[in-house]
Amino acid sequence: MPQTVEAQQRVPISLAGSRLDQAAAELFADHSRERLKNWIKEGALTVDGRPAKPKDKMAGGEWLQLAAILEEEARFEPEAIPLDIVHEDGQVLVIDKPAGLVVHPAAGNRDGTLLNALLHHCPSLAMVPRAGIVHRLDKDTTGLMVVAKTLAAQTALVEQLQARTMSREYDAVCVGVMTSGGTVDAPIGRHPKDRKRQAVHASGKPAVTHYRVVERFRTHTHVRCRLETGRTHQIRVHMAHRRFPLVGDPVYGGRLKLPAGASDELKDLLRGFPRQALHARKLAFRHPANGETVEFRAPLPDDLLLLIDYLRNDHEIMR
Repeated sequence: MPQTVEAQQRVPISLAGSRLDQAAAELFADHSRERLKNWIKEGALTVDGRPAKPKDKMAGGEWLQLAAILEEEARFEPEAIPLDIVHEDGQVLVIDKPAGLVVHPAAGNRDGTLLNALLHHCPSLAMVPRAGIVHRLDKDTTGLMVVAKTLAAQTALVEQLQARTMSREYDAVCVGVMTSGGTVDAPIGRHPKDRKRQAVHASGKPAVTHYRVVERFRTHTHVRCRLETGRTHQIRVHMAHRRFPLVGDPVYGGRLKLPAGASDELKDLLRGFPRQALHARKLAFRHPANGETVEFRAPLPDDLLLLIDYLRNDHEIMR
């Protein structure tokens, strides 16, 4: 059954001059500003009993009334898909996502997704938007994701993402030998000609990726990337922009270049590597229950360990 949310708050004088959506975010802190903004537009959040606009300025003293319905994620079916659970408590769930698992249903992927698996593992997530999913990983990217088990936890985690206080670190294997680490500060948006791709261009949204070298090989580099922002395909786009695309990236990797003098085994591995070589290795955030920072790590999956091992052997043999 859909859950009804009913509450009212008086706008304090301290919020005089604030936009309605800003004031609502302060007074109804269990809900995200985006959700509150939608409720304002739908008329589910009113000012002194009258509809208003998100940008309307508050004078102080107004009564904000909230009467909204949280729709259950009923259109998606629970499925018994195994989850690699790193941590679980009453507020959050941290999982290590395998390659090949789509995070959220979409056209052509109505089932078999992480969301379907979450609804089976924890049926109460049907009352949390997107079954508590806070951020996403690409289908073929492995590693850590945090899922919120309550509305309040989801709001807190989304706010940390927006404030850039959630720490996310990735391992990647790139084509080419980097001389040093660095930072890519380049806006990302939809590719102007190919709507399925992202690209660096001036009209995109701000995107910042910090990276450092973990290990250099003869023709490749193992790097560690830290996200400051979270744009779609950010690491893949930024590394390709620096001309160090990820091994196995079917979208941004460009033409396959096999190392001269490499063994047949390494060449076969590079030819057949089935996904972008990217793994979310570390995740840190303030726990919604007590505000304390918690940190989780996920070891490299077998396919990346094998790739790094072959590249290391090639480097040792050929130097």
